[in-house]
Amino acid sequence: MSAAMVLGLAAAPQAAQAANERFVLISHAPDSDSWWNTIKTAIREAGQQVGAKVDYQNPSTGDLADMARIVQQATASKPDGIIITIADFDVLKGPITDAVKKGIPVITINSGTAEQSKALGALMHIGQPEYDAGKGAGEKAKAAGVTKFLCVNHYITNPASVERCQGFADALGVKLGDQMVDSGMDPGEVQTKVSAYLRAHPDTNGILTLGPNSAEPTIQVLQANKQAGKIFFATFDLSPAIAAGIKDGTVTFAIDQQPYLQGYLPVVLLANYVRYGVIPSNNINSGPGFITKDNIAQVEKLAGEYR
Repeated sequence: MSAAMVLGLAAAPQAAQAANERFVLISHAPDSDSWWNTIKTAIREAGQQVGAKVDYQNPSTGDLADMARIVQQATASKPDGIIITIADFDVLKGPITDAVKKGIPVITINSGTAEQSKALGALMHIGQPEYDAGKGAGEKAKAAGVTKFLCVNHYITNPASVERCQGFADALGVKLGDQMVDSGMDPGEVQTKVSAYLRAHPDTNGILTLGPNSAEPTIQVLQANKQAGKIFFATFDLSPAIAAGIKDGTVTFAIDQQPYLQGYLPVVLLANYVRYGVIPSNNINSGPGFITKDNIAQVEKLAGEYR
């Protein structure tokens, strides 16, 4: 068999079977995080296309201990496959490896690394290398002259979020210290902390936010302070408000990890693995891509649903 072949044979957990498998996607996101709506769209459409049922489960407040319990409960229900984010390797290692030991195929997505996924016994990882994405954004910021920055981290308990800020800082050649603010997810709290930081550090000329939960309140702060368009402002992910910010110049660019692929691909791949024993032999990087004024027209109508 040629090493260049995309699909490789693997030992299937059971013989090929008909449709109607049940898969569970478990994310770390709280109910308030609208970014995951795209993932929900993807698993719904993928499930319909392959004839499988896909359940979305998450800790309502984003508590990772609750997430670990959800993994245990999902494993006990004996699904045909689990799709899961590696929000915290140490917290989730036990429940995920237990699922694998029980013969449940697992694909990891979004948070975490390919190395962590392999260590957990998962089939593969589909996501965006977070440090590299942050570094890529930082390189663009450095080229634009950014020297002092703020990283607004709305989910600091997720190690992947810190990797984003760290990559940004490393690209600028500065240490990641108090530039990273634990903003929390409450919009009012985010606004208060961003405003306070900018008052205390008036020489800040660059901002990185890590998703709509932190980006949208930050947009409001910059507009209220008449600083919109005057500070280099990059954010991860996309939403209608972020798309509008790109168009009006408040947001320099958004880092797109193509979440639709993170939801759609694992459902299709698990269905084929369970039925036929085939699975890609490589991990899949779904991002990063960069959305700017030059290409926002292509994606803004899809924001929040497919992009």
